Amino acid sequence: QVQLVESGGGLVQAGGSLRLSCAASGRPLGSYSVGWFRHAPAKQREFVAAINWSGGETYYADSVKGRFTISRDNAKNTMYLHLNSLKPEDTAVYYCNADPTARLLDYTLPGDYWGAGTLVTVSS
Repeated sequence: QVQLVESGGGLVQAGGSLRLSCAASGRPLGSYSVGWFRHAPAKQREFVAAINWSGGETYYADSVKGRFTISRDNAKNTMYLHLNSLKPEDTAVYYCNADPTARLLDYTLPGDYWGAGTLVTVSS
């Protein structure tokens, strides 16, 4: 099975940018659709973005559309999330997720494989 490790979180001012990375090991990342979820304090976990195995299809939550960009580099076994025009309400722990089925892309439901998360804090 695949193991996922996120990096790139941190503290940024509103309007700023970050790039999150998700490095995979154990199995080729190209075997999975992958995506990002986030969990903010006192809120439920929510879907952020997803990308299919080839990178040709992407999906975004309405709250991040136009500000965040998901991408992947299967040769490097890594997925990315570029966060631009950040808002305080984007503050959350961001988790990468991998899904060998159609669940993530068809229903924005998470697959079976998670990273440990990386914290993004946006100050106003």
